[in-house]
Amino acid sequence: MNMGRTLDIAPLRSLVAVADCGGFQRAATSLHLSQAAVSQHVRRLEAATGRALVERQGRGSRLTPDGETLLAQARRLLAIHDETLRDFGVAADKTIVIGSTEHAAAQLLPPLAAALERSLPEHQIRFRLDRGTKLRERLDAGGVDLALLLGPAADPRATPVGDLDLHWYAATMWQRPPGTSPIPLVAFDHPCALRTRALETLSSHGLPAVIGAEAIQLAGVQAAVGAGLGVALMATLRQTPDGLVPRDDLPAPRPLPLAVWARQGLAETITWQVADALRTLLAEWSSTDAGGLHLAKGA
Repeated sequence: MNMGRTLDIAPLRSLVAVADCGGFQRAATSLHLSQAAVSQHVRRLEAATGRALVERQGRGSRLTPDGETLLAQARRLLAIHDETLRDFGVAADKTIVIGSTEHAAAQLLPPLAAALERSLPEHQIRFRLDRGTKLRERLDAGGVDLALLLGPAADPRATPVGDLDLHWYAATMWQRPPGTSPIPLVAFDHPCALRTRALETLSSHGLPAVIGAEAIQLAGVQAAVGAGLGVALMATLRQTPDGLVPRDDLPAPRPLPLAVWARQGLAETITWQVADALRTLLAEWSSTDAGGLHLAKGA
């Protein structure tokens, strides 16, 4: 056995983040690292183990069987590592895990992270990207501290921060069906607030619709739309996805509320800080119209 090989803590954290977040870029966002740094961490683990740990899958990536084996061990090692530090009173970094859906994450999360570094300097901020239903489950289980969710916010755990404008997108070659033919929709798997709003919008204007394609992740929705399988309703802060075009010939949908949901027991001051940071960001976008996103009155 080569005793010169070691498994360092930082690369192990990156591997776990790649698995939990579903890719290198999302892992980098959650860890406040560059994508190159996360990739280098995985390569160091592959060099130490002599095994391929991650492989490409379409536009994303997945763990190999050896990667899954190391992932299980990594979780154990990190748990022991962190517990040991806590036993010695070295738990200086107070981590806040914020869950978010993928909608507009590329535009929203980087400035939010920067704003929270200023308003919560004593805390480390980590992000978790997932489906809204999964984030609610993690919130109930204590797996995330806060969740940024679209949709009704009547729950006492939710603090409304504003409304997100929604827009229709299609492939450049997509043609709207003539007459009363159903409009094919590309949608996220049920349940999904965007899916519901799309169907409601068309129905309220007497337009029939049919689900032409479904996907569990944003990349899948955008790929299906790009392939011409239908039109999709998205919250993109008017940042048109590559290869797609906005469609103004369909009924304008009502915006969806965005709210910060807090887990039970989280200090209210933290929720307020995150909510205030989001309101400030949305107000800045509204005043400049740079992203085309506006706040609802009184939000």
